Amino acid sequence: MSLLETKTAEQQAQGHPIVNDFSIVAATVNGSGSQTANGVILRALFKMGIPVSGKNLFPSNIKGLPTWYWIRVSKDGYLGRQEHPAVLVAMNMATVAEDVAGVVPGGVVFYPDDWRIEFGRDDLVFYPMPVKSLLKDVDVAPRLRDYIENMVYVGAVAAVLGIPLEYIREAVSFFLGGKEKAIKLNMDVVEAAYRHFREHLPKRDLYSVEPMDKTDGLILIDGNTAGALGAVFGGVSVVAWYPITPSTSLIDALRDYLALLRRDPETGKATYAIVQAEDELSAVGIVLGAGWAGARSMTATSGPGISLMAEYAGLGYSAELPGVIWDVQRVGPSTGLPTRTSQADLMFVYFLSHGDTRHVVLLPGNMEECFEFGWRAFDLTEYLQTPVFVLSDLDLGMNIWMSRKFDYPDEPINRGKVLTKEDLDRIQSFARYKDVDQDGIGYRTLPGTDHPMAAYFTRGTGHDEYANYSERPEDYFENARRLLRKHNTARKIVPKPVIEHDGCREAIVCYGSVEPAIVEARDILRDRYGREYDYMRIRALPLSPEVFDFVAAHDRIYVVENNMEGQLRQIMMIEMPEHAARMVSVAHLDGLPLTANFVVEGVLEQEGK
Repeated sequence: MSLLETKTAEQQAQGHPIVNDFSIVAATVNGSGSQTANGVILRALFKMGIPVSGKNLFPSNIKGLPTWYWIRVSKDGYLGRQEHPAVLVAMNMATVAEDVAGVVPGGVVFYPDDWRIEFGRDDLVFYPMPVKSLLKDVDVAPRLRDYIENMVYVGAVAAVLGIPLEYIREAVSFFLGGKEKAIKLNMDVVEAAYRHFREHLPKRDLYSVEPMDKTDGLILIDGNTAGALGAVFGGVSVVAWYPITPSTSLIDALRDYLALLRRDPETGKATYAIVQAEDELSAVGIVLGAGWAGARSMTATSGPGISLMAEYAGLGYSAELPGVIWDVQRVGPSTGLPTRTSQADLMFVYFLSHGDTRHVVLLPGNMEECFEFGWRAFDLTEYLQTPVFVLSDLDLGMNIWMSRKFDYPDEPINRGKVLTKEDLDRIQSFARYKDVDQDGIGYRTLPGTDHPMAAYFTRGTGHDEYANYSERPEDYFENARRLLRKHNTARKIVPKPVIEHDGCREAIVCYGSVEPAIVEARDILRDRYGREYDYMRIRALPLSPEVFDFVAAHDRIYVVENNMEGQLRQIMMIEMPEHAARMVSVAHLDGLPLTANFVVEGVLEQEGK
């Protein structure tokens, strides 16, 4: 029995109402228009002041296959996925047996009343929904019935759980853009279902929601939108891409924001360029070429696209070209599970390309960091003169999260060591790949700089510090050592880890989207099992000095990841071999976001070894 099931069983046995502390799942069919209905419920709960998160588990086809939408309702502010729902909206006959089997004992099931099936469970509360008759009563046009029937379950859930209709109406208006005719049609269906349940089906379950004040000043947003907005604030001017799930919506958001915010006030012309390339290889080539020319440029892709970018990534590292690459990770290898989440690109991206290549990788763990790293990645890529990767994933990128409002960047744009004509007038000579400051970072000029010393050859081949082609062993060795020195400089300036150090001898370490599961798991481990752990969430590669110090201060480190191989742990072991024995992998990958239950059981299992 999971921790949620145990907690729910205890409350059920005592007859206690379960308020603002459960998960709702809508099981529907892809392409049926259920997204609006699910979004309405999520947004209405959020407007009631209740902490919520929404996760869409959808198939990689256009229409017809099963899809599930999970809404976590948590008075304590936990946002991670739970393994079993307490409330099920069953709208897909093909999956109903499995869906009903997954509901916690004492849970609730809504289903169309024309289904003639045996559910096989007497420990659940079943509420039949008269979908067809309600649609007939409100006179919905036949061509719209398949899409608007989902609003029946919106009204049913609102009536049974206690969501006031004013919050539903506000959410419907939001999703329908204030179009009164469409709002009225949808609300007619919602209100008809609401009245039916209030008048004809007395409440028989323990689940309900009540208004709170825990969402004041917060917003609902997905990570792709947050990252795109951050890139706009960071000065992006060239975007090249090729469509791939789950990164496409990041470019869609960029297109919308740039069209709104980046036009010449006098001419109205765009001051940016978005290019859909013929493939990911071309896209990254455009990005690095634009970065070489002085533009702030970026692309967004997922694992298969990263595979195509490997050679250009090596060129960017060797020739020292700036450019930002977002990898919104999904399950691989190959096509894998295109619409499911993972953290399995970490090692691939860190060492992407052949030879001794190591990249700078930013690892956002929430919406604020997706926004922040959206602009900060440009400062880092230009300062370090190397490609910078941002590793998000489908869970962060496409799902809906609560977040504090974003702060305007508190630092001026940093373009790094760019020499102007005036700079060149003051110095005696310019060597593109010379380590003047002993930080591994050379000075550069931009094409078109009007000075006789400005020109140089951009070299991906072996070269000396003056950018002359060279196969001399000593030239290659010195250049490689300088690039390693630059990599070590990056350790000091990449985002530092989030650390909670309370003097425990054991700690949990993670990165990215698994944090919500760990936040909840640490509370469970403390409250239920009396075990406390320090915590560190790594936010960038290469590992910063703080990571080394944290590991050295603990006897045992549990590294929690959403991949099969424990990739972060492997990188930590490579960089800290003297502490390798302290690091224990708690890794798992099945295409779904990790749960607190998995983290708790994984850590306790390792404790028993």
